[in-house]
Amino acid sequence: MLAVNNVNLHYGAAQALRGVSIHAEMGRITCVLGRNGVGKSSLLRAVTGQKPVSGGTISFDGVSMNGLSPYVRAKQGIGYVPQGREIFPLLTVKENLETGFAPLARNERTIPDDIFTLFPVLKSMLSRRGGDLSGGQQQQLAIGRAMVTRPKILVLDEPTEGIQPSIIKDIGRAIRYLRDSTGMAILLVEQYLDFCRELADHVYIMDRGEIVHEGAAETLDTAEARRHLTV
Repeated sequence: MLAVNNVNLHYGAAQALRGVSIHAEMGRITCVLGRNGVGKSSLLRAVTGQKPVSGGTISFDGVSMNGLSPYVRAKQGIGYVPQGREIFPLLTVKENLETGFAPLARNERTIPDDIFTLFPVLKSMLSRRGGDLSGGQQQQLAIGRAMVTRPKILVLDEPTEGIQPSIIKDIGRAIRYLRDSTGMAILLVEQYLDFCRELADHVYIMDRGEIVHEGAAETLDTAEARRHLTV
C-alpha cells in the first residue's frame, strides 16, 4: 500500500500541498480529481520523488520513500506515467520501451507480452520513432514503458488528456486489466469525471492543495463532490 500522510510541498514561498493524506491499496484503483491548479500533479511529483516534500511522510510497502530519488523509487516498484507522456520522440517505439529496463536486474530486461496484448498497435510500430505516433498511441507507449519496469503501483497523471474517445476506452480497459490480473495498486489523477466514475474503487477530490472529499466512486454524484469539481 502507498501511504501519503500529512504531506506539505512548496515551490519557493508558494505552498502547493497542505497536509495531504491519501492511501492507494493493492488491487484497487484510487482516483484523485480536482480542477486545474489544485495540486494534483504536485501530489504525484511528491509520490514519485520528482519534488521533495517539506513535511509529512510517504511510504510504500511499509518502506519510507522520504528523501529517496526517483530512480530508487522506481526500483521499489513505483511506475510513473507523466502528464504529457514525455516519450522520447527520436527513439523508436522499441527503444522507448527499453528505457524502462533501467531499474531492472539484467536478467529481467525483457518487454512483457502483456504490453502488446493490451496495446497491439505498439507491436506493429516497434521500429517507428516515438514522435511519429499520434497522441493516443504515445499515451499507450508511455503506459507500456512504465509496465516494463514491473511496477507494484502504477501512477498515472491525466492519461486521458487530449486523447480521442476510442483510445480512452482502450486505456480504461488496460487499467482495469492491470488491477484485476496483477493485483497492482493504481493511483490515477484525472479531470475526466466519467472516466474515474467507471474505473475507480476509491476517490479523493482536491481543492487548493487539500483533500476536501474522500469516498467510494458512487460519492462523486453527491452535491458536495460536484461543488468541488464544477468550474
